[in-house]
This record gives sequence, C-alpha cells and structure tokens, in this order.
Amino acid sequence: MDTTPFASRTGLTRRRMLRSGAAALAVGAAVPLGLTDTARAASAPSPGSATGTAPSARLTLPAPTGPCPVGMVPLHLRDTSRPDPAAGPGRFRELMATVWYPARSADAAAYPLAPWMTDGALRAFLTDVGFALDPSLAPLTSGHQGAPVHRSGHRLPVVVFSHGAGSHRADHTVIVQELASHGYAVLTVDHTYDAFTEFPDGTVSTPSDSIPIYPRDHAADARFVLDCVEGLAAGRNPDVDGRVLPAGLLGALDPDTVGMFGWSKGGTATTLAMGADPRIRAGLAVDGPMMSNPAPSADLDRPFMMMTADFARAVNPAAQTFWTHLRGWRLDIQATGAVHSSYGDNMTLVPQAAKLLGLPVQQVRQMVGTLDPDRGIRIQQAYPLAFFDLHLRHRGRHLLDGPSQAFPEVAFHG
Repeated sequence: MDTTPFASRTGLTRRRMLRSGAAALAVGAAVPLGLTDTARAASAPSPGSATGTAPSARLTLPAPTGPCPVGMVPLHLRDTSRPDPAAGPGRFRELMATVWYPARSADAAAYPLAPWMTDGALRAFLTDVGFALDPSLAPLTSGHQGAPVHRSGHRLPVVVFSHGAGSHRADHTVIVQELASHGYAVLTVDHTYDAFTEFPDGTVSTPSDSIPIYPRDHAADARFVLDCVEGLAAGRNPDVDGRVLPAGLLGALDPDTVGMFGWSKGGTATTLAMGADPRIRAGLAVDGPMMSNPAPSADLDRPFMMMTADFARAVNPAAQTFWTHLRGWRLDIQATGAVHSSYGDNMTLVPQAAKLLGLPVQQVRQMVGTLDPDRGIRIQQAYPLAFFDLHLRHRGRHLLDGPSQAFPEVAFHG
C-alpha cells in the first residue's frame, strides 16, 4: 500500500505524530497527546487573551556552516501534463517550490531573511493541530529572499527535496540551507494535497484525506521540478505568475548534475523517482519506509544512501528488500538514539520548545529520541553534504568510508 500504516510508541498514527511534532517546531508548544499539566498551563489562553501566555522568544534554526550566505526564492509551478485531482476539466496540478542557492556575499545582507513557513500555511498548520499560538514565534531561516546568486564560473549542482506525509517543504530546512551554503541549488517542493502550502493569491491548501497522494505522486512532482530545473538552466522562468527571479539565477543551475533526498514518504519517493528518471544521479532516503504501490523494486546502479531510525533494515523488511536492489555504491547509516522525527528541523526546534514551556524530558524523547540535539544537527549537516559532495562533485569525503571518531553516534550497517 502507498500510505504506510505506522503506529508510534505513543499510539499515534504517523500522520498525527508528524503534525503534533511539527507544530512544536512552528510555535514551540504542541506536543504528542498526553500533555502534562505544566504544558497545558503554559499554553492555555489567559483571560481576555486570544493567543494565551506563550513564550515571546522566537525559536531559532542553526546557521549553516558553508562559506556562502544563502539565498532563496519561492516559485509557483504548474504541470500542464497532469490534471489537478481536485478540480474540474482544464485545471492542472499546481505546486509551490523554493529554490535555495549560494548568494553573493557582498549583497546578501541587504535582503530580508525568509520565514520558516509562510503566514497562511503556518496558520492553517496550527489550526489543523488545534493549537492557537502567535505564529510570530516561528523561526526565521538563513535564506535571504531574492538575494543575487553567487556565480563562480561553474553551474550549481542541484538537489531536489521531497517532504513526508502531511508535512511541508520547510521541514528539513537545516539540511537544505547547509547544502546551499556549500554551493548547491536545492529545490524543495510542497506536494499539494499532502502538504500545508500557500499560493501567491493567498489560497491555502492543506493535507486531504479525500485526495490520496502517494509516494508515486511525490516522485512525479519531483520529476516535474527537474523539468523546471532544465528550463531555468536554459534561461526560462517557470514561475506561473512571472515572478522576478534573483539576479544570476537563470542559467545558474546544472541540469546534468542532480541528486535527490527525501524524508519518510519523501524517502520512498526518492527511490521511485530514481528508478524512473536517469537524470537523478544520486539519492538519499532519510528513514524512508520503502513501502508503496508499486514498491521500489527496480535495480539501481547509481549511488544511494540510507539514514535510518524507525525504518531501519533490521526491523523493516521493505527497506531490506530495497537494499538488495542497490547495485552501485550504497551506504546505510543510523544515528544511535534517533527516532523517525529526529532527522529534520524537529531535532533542534522541539527541544527549544520544551525548554520554553518546561516540558518533561520524556516528552521530548518521545518526539525526537535520545540523541543529543546539537549532535543530531551536526550529523544532519555533515552526512548529506558528504554524500552529495562525493557523488555529484567527486570530492573525496572520507567521512563516508566508515565509523568516524568525530561522529561516534553514527553506526554503519553493511
């Protein structure tokens, strides 16, 4: 089946667990069912207050470590080869995406930092999880909106990101902006009807139980995004509304040097997209269940890495079966103490929220595991970068050769 049934340790469905955990990212408050009295008191509205007594401190994301500042620009895309599953004849699938890229150092600071999510999408997200807090607590990213692209004489290698079920394209911003700061163009996409997304006209789309979106649909979205990459590389603006693009973006991307990664459902989609599209030269699945219809069963002779937790091969037969179809370079690593939601922005934002609200340690561990948050972030910054550097840029990255003293938490599974 396509939407993998998954029960968390707290008895929540995977979708509910993701939503409640991600709301904690957005506002520093929502946690899985079974809130403590302290947390309820901290989040309960005070008399005459619409937003309650939430902490006033904005949550933060760690800065990327690369030499370049980061730029970003959202894109409104329309795939005229696929009908919109919820609209009438003549309506086509529409997506929101973001291009993240290395920005020109001399100019980046003059451009404002982008929010983690747009206001409309964030408010819909909070309404969906039933938590009313001030959206201004959401973090800012390191991405300067519309900043000119840093051009070094070479086109930028490209990485496409696919999010998990019922999530949004911002949920792995830590990894995305890390790659961009090291010279990659990263395209993140909201999978409409499986995401919280806001279009330029203010229309907000939320995950729909009546419009099933499967891993194969995520994969089709990713392949369409690659078509848009080719257009950008050729000097064509794919934005439906004719948005003015950052200086230097047209012609900056390298459509012949492409990788893809995804978390959870997006990890499964990465395998399907690679199996169908030879343009994707390297793939990374971040705790992908590898369960879908059709299952990712095609042999792949291109490099593939798995970062696992709850869906490790030892406990997930689908992942083990997929592993046997990898005929090229392959690697399976696992961070000790990580759970499904450890990989992503949850790793840093949930612990921050817990400190602000006085939530118990056990509550945090249910959401993001026992891995130290700072170490978890460094792992997410280091290993995807090393993988794409090795296989898209052919830069020696000995970090992937085997266990590292710098990252003793990371186990290699042969």
